[in-house]
Amino acid sequence: MVSDIVNWGLMVVIWQNSAVPQSQLFGLKATMMLRGEGNSRSAATGGNVAHASTAAAPENVLEWVKKDKRRLLHVVYRVGDMDRTIKFYTECLGMKLLRKRDIPEERYTNAFLGYGPEDSHFVVELTYNYGIDKYDIGTGFGHFGVAVEDVAKTVELIKAKGGKVTREPGPVKGGSTVIAFIEDPDGYKFELLERGPTPEPLCQVMLRVGDLERSINFYEKAFGMELLRTRDNPEYKYTIAMLGYGPEDKNAVLELTYNYGVTEYEKGNAYAQVENLIAPLISEAFLSNVFNICSARLAYIIPSIMLLASIQIAIGTDDVYKTAEAVKLVGGKVTREPGPLPGINTKITACLDPDGWKTSLAYQAWNTEMAASERSQFFGSALPVTD
Repeated sequence: MVSDIVNWGLMVVIWQNSAVPQSQLFGLKATMMLRGEGNSRSAATGGNVAHASTAAAPENVLEWVKKDKRRLLHVVYRVGDMDRTIKFYTECLGMKLLRKRDIPEERYTNAFLGYGPEDSHFVVELTYNYGIDKYDIGTGFGHFGVAVEDVAKTVELIKAKGGKVTREPGPVKGGSTVIAFIEDPDGYKFELLERGPTPEPLCQVMLRVGDLERSINFYEKAFGMELLRTRDNPEYKYTIAMLGYGPEDKNAVLELTYNYGVTEYEKGNAYAQVENLIAPLISEAFLSNVFNICSARLAYIIPSIMLLASIQIAIGTDDVYKTAEAVKLVGGKVTREPGPLPGINTKITACLDPDGWKTSLAYQAWNTEMAASERSQFFGSALPVTD
């Protein structure tokens, strides 16, 4: 059954000053994307063929990656009861409901929550697929981080609202920062970190990896992230590394954690392979040809066979060809060679990091003259997975 295969959930989305013109997106029909044309190449590719055949010198490619400016945009995951989760996030975590939409014909509802506007803040996108109320989170995903000015006071509020506290307030193991851990109604963990005022309270996404040095090397060189800091805690047998596109007190960052001696993790079935399916899946045969549309100024996410679920990071880039070269140069596996999507001419590539976390990279030419209101409409135009 297709419903046994489709997994919708967590995705970290990264934005680079690019996206598809609105006129290219709104007229798309799902049937366009479900005709088995996923492996074809559009004739209207312009200079793409020449571009693909022109390989840059390795050192030039890796230098170029460092200059491709990006930011974390939003993180997507699915929940079993939308109203319950919105209530928890707004009343217990202080988030604002930015927008919500229900698409009954596609059997899903999603909502965007955060601490500020989507165009300037890292936000969560919650998705509820009709009739599904429970997911396996697995062991590979760790937690989200939320910065608060008073952890103890926040924990008291969460307890008063009936929330689950899994670690009482106190200094982090091997450090001095006051933290606490809580769980939302679906079991997703949140780390509360005591900090002063910050422009980005939703500040971390933590993933577990099997070889920290290998992962740091990959994320720096393939994706242009900056290593912000590392901390080794031999007493508790773990090491962490913070990477991102700016200082962690002002930007959301990726936290990679290595637990001594652990090289593999279960990824569960709660996370997204791709963000938004254009239409309901018809049969398993279509899976490798289904394309997803990422809401926001980012673009189209990779086609993917969704037999196993995992986190997927989506990154916008100026050049998917150079990006694919960089991924190969640092030991990543390209799972979709760079090139345009059929009928749209949107260039994409996709890869796996050394731990199997999936990443797609897409190029779009954003219409800089488009009004903010039109960009907002574009941001909410994509459709998520239906079961």
